[in-house]
Amino acid sequence: MADLGVFVPIAVALIVSNGLSPTAVLLPAALLYLVVAPVYRLPVAVQPLKAFGAIAIAAGLGADVIAAGALLMGVTFLALGSGDRLDRIARVFPVAVIRGIQLSVGLLFAKIAWGLVAKPQHTFTHQLDQLGVQVAAVALFVVLLVLRRHIILLVVVSAVTVAVVVGGKAMTLGPSPITFPTLSWDSFTTAAVLLVLPQFPLTFANSCLAPADAARKYFGAAGQTVTPARLARTLGAANLVAGALSGMPVCHGAGGMSAHYAFGARTWRAPFLMGLALLVLAVGAGAGLADVLSAFPLSVLAALLAVAGITHILLLRDLRGRRSWAIAITVGVAGVFWNLAIAVVVGLLMAVLLRPKDPESV
Repeated sequence: MADLGVFVPIAVALIVSNGLSPTAVLLPAALLYLVVAPVYRLPVAVQPLKAFGAIAIAAGLGADVIAAGALLMGVTFLALGSGDRLDRIARVFPVAVIRGIQLSVGLLFAKIAWGLVAKPQHTFTHQLDQLGVQVAAVALFVVLLVLRRHIILLVVVSAVTVAVVVGGKAMTLGPSPITFPTLSWDSFTTAAVLLVLPQFPLTFANSCLAPADAARKYFGAAGQTVTPARLARTLGAANLVAGALSGMPVCHGAGGMSAHYAFGARTWRAPFLMGLALLVLAVGAGAGLADVLSAFPLSVLAALLAVAGITHILLLRDLRGRRSWAIAITVGVAGVFWNLAIAVVVGLLMAVLLRPKDPESV
């Protein structure tokens, strides 16, 4: 459950601010985790579409527009994942650019973690005062960084217990109502312009190319099953389900894989248990889940995110030469503080322009 730092804030905001059903929010992620377990046999992550979710929350978009966007993402990535086109692209994509994408995600995790404690979202209730959240987050970060897998379960179980006790005093059991979307031409055009276009390059880079690379780095030969084309197909299918249920659009974030790996996940059992837990929550407690999720301790979310970000940044350790480091750092910094799609284009141009005459000097 190490990847909750990204999952919970976006899920809570979509439920509280955008009016999505808690059951519909959790169900696509639960089903995708349960698919990931037998398909990849590795802890491939399931995360919300971050840019998509952030724009939907900031613009106050309704469930119908969010559903239309999820359906468009689903169709797009199912089409991209057909055949082996994405796998061929990945084989010629410069490693330094992929490392830059991974650096960008690691820095983004750190940025989100800081935002959680520096400017807590109003959707989170029953929290410590701001100073208390910051002190607790720093203390937990140090503890998790040192002990990691030895204490992660205790930390997460304690945080869930606090959220249930504080936020679930009058908790209603059973699923929350699911409303199927009412789709129109306007909802699709709005979703395409506001949600899909900004999200597409991020999903292509960070949910197809980067996770496949990270899987090979973390798991060796076993990671060969995690290919860009397969990732596109599974996330595409999941978003068709999310769109049909007016739920939360999802992806396979490379940072999520680092989060799971950092805290000890090594096999299919991690995604299977996570999917099972989300399924039980969606069906068994969806009706009262909004109050519980909003009471989840922000200090825990921030600490989990920060440690996962550092683990993801450490993927850069295999870079050699000033050229590779210059490309990776440019892509990483520009991606997190400006725009990842433009950063990737800049990185590709740098890879061509700075190509050494002597390959051994890379």
